[in-house]
Amino acid sequence: VLVLAYVGYLGLGAGVLQALERPAEVQAAEHLFQQHWELLANHTCLQGPALQRLIEGIIQAYKSGITLQGNTTSLGRWDFSGSFFFSIAAITTIGYGNLSPSTATGRIFCILFALFGIPLNLVLLNKIGQLMLLGVQHCAHRLEEVFHWQKKASLLIKTCALVTGLLLFLLLPPLLFSDKEGWSYEEGFYYSFVTLSTIGFGDYVIGMNPDRTYPSWYKNVVSVWILFGMAWLALVIKFCINFLE
Repeated sequence: VLVLAYVGYLGLGAGVLQALERPAEVQAAEHLFQQHWELLANHTCLQGPALQRLIEGIIQAYKSGITLQGNTTSLGRWDFSGSFFFSIAAITTIGYGNLSPSTATGRIFCILFALFGIPLNLVLLNKIGQLMLLGVQHCAHRLEEVFHWQKKASLLIKTCALVTGLLLFLLLPPLLFSDKEGWSYEEGFYYSFVTLSTIGFGDYVIGMNPDRTYPSWYKNVVSVWILFGMAWLALVIKFCINFLE
């Protein structure tokens, strides 16, 4: 029964996503194809194979974090703050996929770094989650002692902890992302959940817009938010698992 429910849930997700996203994919492909032929028609000096190689080169450069800005190129994805944020994404298993080591030595180091970093990260998240849970339980006990409540105190504190976590980790951060990235609130909320749940699609990543100037504290604050937000969301997911079981 559990396997059937699991497969059925996946089938439901696949069907809904196909219905929602397939038309947009077809439309985007048709638009790209039309732009390609209009460019060749308006600039007869261009040749199809040469244009294709240029497009592939631009795509590869963009994956490496390099974009054209007039007569210069933008760098910075592999400065210290960018590398620190990549390290966070690696050991938390978010793995956005928009940035990866391009050298053989960098890939080997990334394997070794993640091999020891992922267990270290799990241990730290577990400790943070335990501290959060202890704090909630301590507040519940204090309410029981002061107001002589029993079940009401535990329910009230758990509700307050859930609401506080929602505000700090899911509802308020999109406002920061809207200001610094120019995203809509919906896009910021989507990024927040995809990041903290470690899904990490990579379609939205902070600090990657070459047209924007980011403060030095920005990625560091987001890194701390990821760490504590993942611990909080892990507790919520654990509660959901217990409920389903």
